[in-house]
Amino acid sequence: MKEKLIGLAVPLLALSPLLARAETDLKSIIGTGISILESLIPLLIGLALVYFIWGIVEFIGKSGDETARTEGKQKMIWGIIALFVIVAVWGLVGVIAQSFLDGDYGSSPGAPNF
Repeated sequence: MKEKLIGLAVPLLALSPLLARAETDLKSIIGTGISILESLIPLLIGLALVYFIWGIVEFIGKSGDETARTEGKQKMIWGIIALFVIVAVWGLVGVIAQSFLDGDYGSSPGAPNF
């Protein structure tokens, strides 16, 4: 029971700064969400890229072992899929920003800054 309460308390504590600001309008909530995503996107892209490169190294480095080559292929495929999904979500963030924020947030979120 304690584990469930702790599991529920941690996300609420993480969101407490948002609740403390008592944001009531949709523009500020979406703007806050976009700014959170802005900081997460480079990290996620980096992780997906490292996973993809790890698959390449595994594919080339263990070229004699067929199971290792298959695992390397799978890692490369999932790395590419992850990169695609991240970029697609970032595009949706741009559409949402343009739709709801009316250009107040800038012209679009654009590419993440590394």
